[in-house]
Amino acid sequence: MTAQRLPMVVPAQDLPARVRIHEVGPRDGLQNEKGAVPTEVKAEFIRRLADAGLTTIEATSFVHPEWVPQLADAEQLFPLVRELPGVHLPVLVPNGRGLDRALALGARRVAVFASATESFAKANLNRGLDEALAMFDPVVSRAKADKVHVRGYLSMCFGDPWEGAVPIHQVVRVCKSLRDMGCDELSLGDTIGVATPGHVQDLLAELNEEGVPTSVIGVHFHDTYGQALANTFAALQHGVNTIDASAGGLGGCPYAKSATGNLATEDLVWMLQGLGIDTGVDLDRLTATSVWMAEQLGRPSPSRTVRALSHQE
Repeated sequence: MTAQRLPMVVPAQDLPARVRIHEVGPRDGLQNEKGAVPTEVKAEFIRRLADAGLTTIEATSFVHPEWVPQLADAEQLFPLVRELPGVHLPVLVPNGRGLDRALALGARRVAVFASATESFAKANLNRGLDEALAMFDPVVSRAKADKVHVRGYLSMCFGDPWEGAVPIHQVVRVCKSLRDMGCDELSLGDTIGVATPGHVQDLLAELNEEGVPTSVIGVHFHDTYGQALANTFAALQHGVNTIDASAGGLGGCPYAKSATGNLATEDLVWMLQGLGIDTGVDLDRLTATSVWMAEQLGRPSPSRTVRALSHQE
């Protein structure tokens, strides 16, 4: 008798039929490494992720090299991967200069990185929350004028290391500001990993009530307290079908020391497969990619699924 392949598929009611995974490993994952990863290794990482079936892969960030030296090779990296067929390669742009650099290389999807709190805006962008939004406004306007897709990241949506719990109405206000600027989609970030499922559902419900549709919302969970998959399931129940994740669980946040790794893409895919939700991702190829990347970094992957499927100790 042939053993049944795991995970066993047992669908749950009223969940999306398909989820788009927004893979952030090459950008959000590698920006937190102590040393710089060689450009060709980054390019090969992106190629392997694409080969595993991921169709949205955040490639890099056009920030000043002094801010994030791990991504100082954006101009060298992007041309190596920009022709991958059927793959969107969004890049982070912190300001107008970053947008210029990205557009010059042919980027057609960009992201701005805002904050739901004053403290993190000052730590990350060296300016207050409203000042930061004012800085992003012309960036988004110029991108939209050039028919470029714009994602608005919003960090500290559920908690802030300096301010504690973040009021839902405060998050909603910034989300609406980003939408009013012209952002095509929003990514709600649990930067320090303190969200719980009820909090997730309340925030999503309040956004809907204030005119922000679920169709433009993605979620970005960190697994600091082991809640990332539970929070993802809560978002799925609300109808969210864009989930950020990082291959192998790479990443954190260089400006928030309590932020540990992102939700691992493999852990997410394992759960979604068990729920019968289509992702288009080949889990075996993805796992092999994360094992390879862990070898390049000289340490095992923190993803439980990667360890289980590759028998890592």
